[in-house]
Amino acid sequence: MESEKNSFYVIKWDFLPDVFRKTLQVKELLSKGEVKTVNEAVQIVGISRSAYYKYKDGIFPFYQMSEGRIVTLSFLLDHKPGVLSRVLNIIAGVGGNILMINQGIPLQGMAYVSVSIETATMDCLVEALMNRIRAQDGVKKVELLAQN
Repeated sequence: MESEKNSFYVIKWDFLPDVFRKTLQVKELLSKGEVKTVNEAVQIVGISRSAYYKYKDGIFPFYQMSEGRIVTLSFLLDHKPGVLSRVLNIIAGVGGNILMINQGIPLQGMAYVSVSIETATMDCLVEALMNRIRAQDGVKKVELLAQN
């Protein structure tokens, strides 16, 4: 049974007990910056601080398994000055280490770009980074292509 302590399992959202779902909701509110404190977040979702602290290190979204690894993101960008630069600055701003950039020749005013990023030093989750990039003018599409 000792080896099971560090094992991971995939469980459908519907099967999770309420306290785990609410713990994930608190973590999401905090990572998106929608609240400033744990206290504020637990009040919004309706769990105690002690329940949050008890479970926060043991439950996380599946995509978070990519933290500390290399991810490749794909972007569809408007072919306008500064769009790619803003995307790269966002990645650098959260501590992402850009390993490789591939950019196709822009066609019909759109450019396809893929960027491989080392996530070990990032101060946010990959999904939060993707959401920040999606919110930028000129960014049409953001996808997670691969994770190692």
